[in-house]
Amino acid sequence: MNIILLGPPGAGKGTQAKMLVERYGIPQISTGDILRAAVKEGTKMGKEAKSYMDKGELVPDKVVIGIVEERIQQPDCDKGYMLDGFPRTVPQAEALDGMLNNLSSQIDHVVSIEVDNQELVKRLTGRRTCRDCGAGFHVMFDPPKQEGVCDKCGGELYQRDDDNVETVTSRLEVYEAQTLPLIDYYQAQDKVRSIDGVGEIKGIFGRITQVLS
Repeated sequence: MNIILLGPPGAGKGTQAKMLVERYGIPQISTGDILRAAVKEGTKMGKEAKSYMDKGELVPDKVVIGIVEERIQQPDCDKGYMLDGFPRTVPQAEALDGMLNNLSSQIDHVVSIEVDNQELVKRLTGRRTCRDCGAGFHVMFDPPKQEGVCDKCGGELYQRDDDNVETVTSRLEVYEAQTLPLIDYYQAQDKVRSIDGVGEIKGIFGRITQVLS
């Protein structure tokens, strides 16, 4: 089973991805991770990617697709895989389809975890991190015993710069602009599985496994 996992920042994609990996025994393929790994291992596509990165340029889609192709042909992907963070645009999705077609393969499901923007802003702006040990808290969902103080080490809790309302709103606008056309693209192939991302973690996971079975 080959899956694409979509979801805006704060939708709980990371948590659900870990649970899906355990349930189905398929690897989570994050393009950032495989890009770094390919560069480190010095694969053909990794070397090409490095030549762009060394110049401070964005790695072109065709190189990213080549790295995804290298990765999904590894033995741990025999039962399937879950793409996370890719594709981000319709041209990337078209290139991915073309590459998979050449391998006589395809994407089976596009899981889209959906949460309204108001809820996402609440989730993201409420996050707090300990300056000393890096532990994470949330002012509403997982508050520390004492405001501004880490339960684990007593360090100071702070709000990351990218978790303020303006930045969060901007990130959500970028996600929508990039991803809505992608959902339309896969909707035309009848592959989009929309999941309500509000509620208990286990409940959301249950909704996902239901549409995948």
